[in-house]
Amino acid sequence: MKLINIGFGNLVSAQRLLTVISPDSAPVKRLVQEARDRGMLIDASYGRKTRSVLVMDTDHVILSGLEPKTIAGRVNGEDENLEEG
Repeated sequence: MKLINIGFGNLVSAQRLLTVISPDSAPVKRLVQEARDRGMLIDASYGRKTRSVLVMDTDHVILSGLEPKTIAGRVNGEDENLEEG
C-alpha cells in the first residue's frame, strides 16, 4: 500500500485517491459542504488555508493545505519540494 503525505504528517492511501482538485470553484465548494453535512469531511489543513480537496473512493472528502501540484508530484513519486511555475 502506497501512502501519500498530504501535509502536517497526514497520509492517505494512493489506491483510494480519485482526484485532487482546487477548492476555488462553486461546485467544489458545494461538494465540500455536502460532505460536511453527511459527516464525510476530513479537515487535514490544520486551520490553514485549504489549497486542495482530495476526493476518495470511500466517499470521503479531505481538505489539505498543500497545492494540488505538490500532492500530484508526491503521488507520482517526484520531488516533494515542487515549485510553482
